[in-house]
Amino acid sequence: MRIYFPRNDILQALSGSNIALTMDVGNDQLGSLASDPSAAAAFVQNNIQAFPGVNFRYITVGNEVSGGDTQNILPAMQNMNSALSAAGLGNIKVSTSVSQGVTAGFPPSAGMFSASHMGPIAQYLASTGAPLLANVYPYFAYVDNQAQIDINYALFTSPGTVVQDGGNAYQNLFDALVDTFYSALESAGAGSVPIVVSESGWPSDGGTAASASNAQTYNQNLINHVGQGTPKRPGRIETYIFAMFNENQKGGAETEKHFGLFNPDQSPAYSINF
Repeated sequence: MRIYFPRNDILQALSGSNIALTMDVGNDQLGSLASDPSAAAAFVQNNIQAFPGVNFRYITVGNEVSGGDTQNILPAMQNMNSALSAAGLGNIKVSTSVSQGVTAGFPPSAGMFSASHMGPIAQYLASTGAPLLANVYPYFAYVDNQAQIDINYALFTSPGTVVQDGGNAYQNLFDALVDTFYSALESAGAGSVPIVVSESGWPSDGGTAASASNAQTYNQNLINHVGQGTPKRPGRIETYIFAMFNENQKGGAETEKHFGLFNPDQSPAYSINF
């Protein structure tokens, strides 16, 4: 499970469940965590040590951070790692979660980081053994480029190879996006860093190609697919579906309200089989 900031009621509910948790620090905390090691120590004490029954897996320092705040990611990660180590919790990995917008290049083998802050972050992750958390959305890639991308390629329903990239054949856009990240890590000198897909999903309403049928198709095919990995990196991909609930109070594009597997009243938005 992944949550985007600490909440005591959620952490209490998860205590003793052994559900592995990825917990973000909250983007509004990056400045203080970057500039003040004691802020990182307090975060660890109040939100991790205070909940010994929670199985914390990753602490995510920023989600899709943009603008000037990107300069805070690396020092905040370093302070968080130091605070966890000092607390005897060095087994909890520290990373950051990025959008596919930090990469560029096609085909996937030509992937590189287009955002200048990413190279040092990638090399730091290589030094700590932590993965890079990547939010991977074939939906947005498709919607932004419908002239060149077939929806079947985005939904895992293409009957055969769509993109041939040297020796690698791509039958779905998800694999192409993930391998673009792997190529970017390699080009940054951090090829040892694994990718965890920290978000992926498809909206069931509110915009282009947003329907319960497409959302069910995408998420079910995603679940069925991630056990086998990508052409570049076969093997299981740790993947988080965005999101558990439709967020009826969320701002932004209408589709943003409709990524959930469940409605706010906890009824299923559509059926899915894990």
